Amino acid sequence: MEIRIGTSGWSYPTGRGTWNGVFYPGKGAGGRGLDELTYYADYFDTVEVNSTFYRQQRPAVTSSWARRTPSGFVFAVKLYQAFTHGRRSGPRLPATAPTIDPDDVAQFRASIAPLAEAGKLGPILAQFPASYQHGAAAIDHLDSLLRTLDDLPIAVELRHRSWSDHHATTSALLQAHGAAWVEIDEPQFASSIQRPPANDASDFGYTRFHGRNAEAWWRPPVAEDRYDYLYSRAELAPFATAARSSGGRMKKRYLYLNNHFAAKAVANATILKHELDLPVAEAYPAALVTRYPELADFVRVEAPPLPGTA
Repeated sequence: MEIRIGTSGWSYPTGRGTWNGVFYPGKGAGGRGLDELTYYADYFDTVEVNSTFYRQQRPAVTSSWARRTPSGFVFAVKLYQAFTHGRRSGPRLPATAPTIDPDDVAQFRASIAPLAEAGKLGPILAQFPASYQHGAAAIDHLDSLLRTLDDLPIAVELRHRSWSDHHATTSALLQAHGAAWVEIDEPQFASSIQRPPANDASDFGYTRFHGRNAEAWWRPPVAEDRYDYLYSRAELAPFATAARSSGGRMKKRYLYLNNHFAAKAVANATILKHELDLPVAEAYPAALVTRYPELADFVRVEAPPLPGTA
């Protein structure tokens, strides 16, 4: 079975949780003018794209992504938010009901076409909010969305426990379209979805790690604080075991780390690769290994730059 491990997004240039100076070189150490995507692709063979959720991307942009990554690299693309969250009239105002606008569909398809043509398009992630609950209207909407995108591999992330409480109907709906039920790891509350069992009806599996920072989950001081969590090797071990033992129809498995604060996702994705005996061949930045010494047991560390070359 093909297993790919990466992070959710690759560019976090600002804030206390920036990747600059931790994973990416800081200014004065080769970081000026760095192509972050190309640099990232030296370490991982897949990435989950976040920016497509917030805005429809131009084909020229996604074509650039394809050009800047090596053969065999795969992009998992998050579906535009209008399909899952509805349209917002303001950043903090309630969303309208999700709709399936044919123009949005055409624009989304055009945006991913360059990735598909390059053989670099992976699953499409339909991420629904915690407020999206099981019910007749939601089932109809999800069914319509999956039918609209029936030719694409869709991974559906549901967060409210009403979906796992109605496991049979949820599973049947996803199975009817060959969609993967996303396994998520996040803080557990009364309303949290329960982890679904392996979905043998889909030919791929999809897992997302959001971290377990329960205190900052709902009202973080700063949005990035929600993802300020480093998984221990012991916490990741059960996921490695599950990925290794996946069976049935499943031919591919994707695992993405979204605990992006200060490149903790990079550290945990690397640990998970090691646990699954996937190659960890590249030399890693000394700043990353210093910040996360767990990596020192199995990664090579980049040599410091020669004097006068920084």
